[in-house]
Amino acid sequence: MEDNEELNEEHLESQDSSQDALTKVTGMYKDWFLDYASYVILERAVPAIEDGFKPVQRRIMHALKELDDGRYNKVANVVGHTMQYHPHGDASIADAMVQIGQKDLLIDTQGNWGNILTGDRAAASRYIEARLSKFGLEVVFSPKITEWQSSYDGRKKEPVNLPVKFPLLLAQGAEGIAVGLSTKVLPHNFIELIDASIKHLKGQKFTIYPDFPTSGIIDVTNYNDGLRGGKIRVRAKIAQLDKNTLVINEIPYGTNTSSLIDSILKANEKGKIRVRKIEDNTAADVEILIHLPSGLSPDKTIDALYAFTACESSISPLGCIIEDNKPLFTGVSEMLRRSTDYTVELLRQELEVQLSELEDQWHFASLERIFIENRIYRDIEEEETWEGVIQAIDKGLKPHTGHLKRAVTEEDIVRLTEIRIKRISKFDIDKAQQLIDSLDARIAEVKHHLANLIEFTINYFKNLKEKYGKDRERKSEIRVFDDIEATKVAIRNTKLYVNREEGFVGTSLKRDEYVADCSDIDDIIVMTKQGEMMIAKVDSKIFVGKNIIHVAVFKKKDKRTIYNMVYKDGKSGPSYIKRFNVTAVTRDKIYDLTNGSPNSDVLYFSENPNGEAEVITVLLRQAGSIKKLKWDVDFSDILIKGRASKGNVVTKYPVKRIELKEKGVSTLKPRKIWFDDVVRRLNVDGRGELLGEFKGEDLLLVITQKGVAKTFAPELTAHFDEDMIVLEKWNPKKPISAAYFDGEKEKYYVKRFLIENENKEDLFISEHPKTYLELVSTDWRPVVEIEFVKPRGKDAKPNQVVDIEDFISVKGFKALGNQLTADKVKNMNALESLEFIEEEVVEEKLKSLKSDDEDKNDDEVKEGESSDDKDEDGSQATLF
Repeated sequence: MEDNEELNEEHLESQDSSQDALTKVTGMYKDWFLDYASYVILERAVPAIEDGFKPVQRRIMHALKELDDGRYNKVANVVGHTMQYHPHGDASIADAMVQIGQKDLLIDTQGNWGNILTGDRAAASRYIEARLSKFGLEVVFSPKITEWQSSYDGRKKEPVNLPVKFPLLLAQGAEGIAVGLSTKVLPHNFIELIDASIKHLKGQKFTIYPDFPTSGIIDVTNYNDGLRGGKIRVRAKIAQLDKNTLVINEIPYGTNTSSLIDSILKANEKGKIRVRKIEDNTAADVEILIHLPSGLSPDKTIDALYAFTACESSISPLGCIIEDNKPLFTGVSEMLRRSTDYTVELLRQELEVQLSELEDQWHFASLERIFIENRIYRDIEEEETWEGVIQAIDKGLKPHTGHLKRAVTEEDIVRLTEIRIKRISKFDIDKAQQLIDSLDARIAEVKHHLANLIEFTINYFKNLKEKYGKDRERKSEIRVFDDIEATKVAIRNTKLYVNREEGFVGTSLKRDEYVADCSDIDDIIVMTKQGEMMIAKVDSKIFVGKNIIHVAVFKKKDKRTIYNMVYKDGKSGPSYIKRFNVTAVTRDKIYDLTNGSPNSDVLYFSENPNGEAEVITVLLRQAGSIKKLKWDVDFSDILIKGRASKGNVVTKYPVKRIELKEKGVSTLKPRKIWFDDVVRRLNVDGRGELLGEFKGEDLLLVITQKGVAKTFAPELTAHFDEDMIVLEKWNPKKPISAAYFDGEKEKYYVKRFLIENENKEDLFISEHPKTYLELVSTDWRPVVEIEFVKPRGKDAKPNQVVDIEDFISVKGFKALGNQLTADKVKNMNALESLEFIEEEVVEEKLKSLKSDDEDKNDDEVKEGESSDDKDEDGSQATLF
């Protein structure tokens, strides 16, 4: 028994000792995972603040510099050379090099390097070539001030950081996902970065915003200096080519034409938008043509493209960089300040190295002159030992070295012994002095730069901008975006039906009553005979309540749609009348539009899109001694209140029926509409320029630089072209005056006309490619000043002032007009218009408008006459 106990104790002791030798899994995970995370963060994913490079990018640039001889190198060769420094596969190096090359800043490329617009990949690295750009050579490298370290295998030296004298990180941008953190620094504009650096050096405030190589439109309102939580919105630039075609010429950052077209096709398949055909004509520049079905609004489709496709997206920046081997989260302004300060320090180091080298040159040039001019080399003829030679030269120099800036060293004397006899025999004292004088001047210049280092750095940045800033202007247009409500722009791709009696609404009730077209993201508003209301999402079939009296697609925040209603309060209560709107409610919640009494009943109901107020006739049942059984009620006498209002009493007696006597007119005030030039949209919120007060029938007039005039209803979703030159409330009686150059006849004409077709685009100048619009006016009596080109050897013709109203009467839309002048015109300016006295005078002139047939005859020329010399009625039309 005792032996067994001793064995058991020994066994337990051995178990304890073995457990002490083991490392727990948690400890292993902690140490190894932290090592791995540190490696990924520092050596792979996140760029350094000093030079803006990740390690692989830095090693690629170093390899390119080592291989640089001015000629192109195969990328495969560069990749192989980089592998001496980068302990990873060739594919990752090649991909990183292609990304640098596509940014068109540091590397001159040759061959197929892919296309950031289309998403096409680069050719294999054995087929494409590269070399350092002139900008890269000037800005990135300076070996004498570079700190070096051993490569991963100890065979080579590589830079710890490259001495980059430019905010390269912000110019190229950077993106990477590490362990536990990520970085996303967006690219910025080359010229704007230099300007901001100069401002920082001058102590001025600056602001920088992203600029993308794919161009597009960006909203930087919430950029937040590139910090976490910031966001920018990017959009494609979409224009209307014609009434059935849209064209995309610029795409958002982060997309390419292939992915953009795919997103449009998917949205079309889902019924969010309707597209007939898409053509991708992208080559050097983006051109995507989107053909629309006839009858579809281009403006609404543009908004739908932004709402449902990759034509608009959000990008969230995250400024994370490496500083002192630690990740640092900071904004782009601080990155620029640090980079600029680092550039100042690098230039200081370069100047100090340059000064040291110049002083060494000056010192040896002075020693050389003393050595040869005083024939000290003869003192060594009798010396037989090396020590004797050194001592002899040192002794010979001492009487002449008083003006030197430092002591003579043995190394200096050794260099003197290496001077060749040929150089001594051809020594020219004057040239030697000129060299020393030039070195003195250069030393003084370098010392001046060091004493005025900030000014020197500013000039350095200005020189970079002058040498390399050409064709690097901003590509992405900065604009404030309007918010697009998806429900307002979604294509209504399905039909809504209702079973009023049973109380069902949905898109699958095809045997029941058709209500309207809708989209699958719409909300619908439903009201029942019991006075209940509910708003619900469109679905295949939903129950909302029996005896439906009204169902429609719900417009959120719609204050102009007014509901007129008369209801009986309870089984035997009085009847009430009310007017209300519904702007916002909780979805799927039942609301009571009556006073809430059981058995309430809606006696009359109407929906009025523009706040119309009709007149109704109330008929009572014969009961007791009621004398007045019939009378009219005008809804315009009832104030518009909220949906929960009780309303006004109509009668306390039972109502037999209510009849519509007279249709109503709008009781709402005309809507004031503004145009916000920043977002180029209409609004009712008072932003921008007031266009006027609009009633339901009022239209807008738009005239573009291409000579297109159109009128249309002022929808808040309308888009406006960049070349719009007139936007105002349309007065149908007010003539438009236009002066233009006719490319076919090569002469200037002026015309006055009225818009003949509402809600339609019309071109009022010829389609000849050389035809262009000089000026256009919608004033009643415009005046134009014409400045003529001075003929060679002659005096300039004096300026002429033309009263357009007096010069030409109002003609047809398609009329050629009267020739304004046969001389060459330098400028045409609109002067202050004449005062308009009585509209009746104009109306008299309008009565003389010719028929369309006569307008066509205006352009015809009688035999033997020139159209250039006649106006529409055949009389002389040339003014000068």
